[in-house]
Amino acid sequence: MERTAGVALWRQIAERLRTDIRNGTWKEGGKLPTEQVLSARFGVNRHTIRRAISELSAQGLLSSRQGRGTFVENAPSPLTYPIGPRTRFSEIISRQSREPGGRLIGSGREAAQPWLVEKLRLSLGQEAVHRLEVLHVADGIAVSLSTNWFPAHRFPDLVSRYAETGSITKALAAHGVADYIRKKTEISARLAEPEESRWLQLAEGAPVLVTDLVNVDEAGTPVQVSRTRFAADRIQLTVEN
Repeated sequence: MERTAGVALWRQIAERLRTDIRNGTWKEGGKLPTEQVLSARFGVNRHTIRRAISELSAQGLLSSRQGRGTFVENAPSPLTYPIGPRTRFSEIISRQSREPGGRLIGSGREAAQPWLVEKLRLSLGQEAVHRLEVLHVADGIAVSLSTNWFPAHRFPDLVSRYAETGSITKALAAHGVADYIRKKTEISARLAEPEESRWLQLAEGAPVLVTDLVNVDEAGTPVQVSRTRFAADRIQLTVEN
């Protein structure tokens, strides 16, 4: 366990147990080891183990049965997340009978770095961008963290529109962009950084899948650049032709 990672020990343990459940270490209906065994495994006291189990129980993954122990109640498979011309988080999650949600955790107006100027095709004098930091959840569980950039001159009220609606699609529509499509997606994998681990409730060093994308409007003009970090054990990315 990482005791200096900035992530509470009980959260790290809950994430390890959640990963074990998803990987089939303990199948649905199976019994978890005792608190004493788990305490020894993670090197923590039993109170910390109880806090982790309580969190997973609140999420419907575990249930404690008096005098019998703790059992796996529900072992969900990773969400399938297709990458195609029209990739919309809410639609994708809703189609899998999960409840989508988005939370604005940061925003700002800033000067675009050279790589952003190129990707968004910004002209001289129009190099300012809006940045949105968004945490996406499914059934209340964090699945991705995204940083999004938009041309500020074209979308002056984008931050407030997103704050009102919780939807990038609706925020763009309020500025006259009726539809947009994915022009390019780059996919990579790495270990989560401390801040990412905190927001995604991951153990220190857990893997994340990273997508870097450019979305364009119907005329082919870039409207959004985004970098999204997905919790690797909660999402399965698929590429649609």
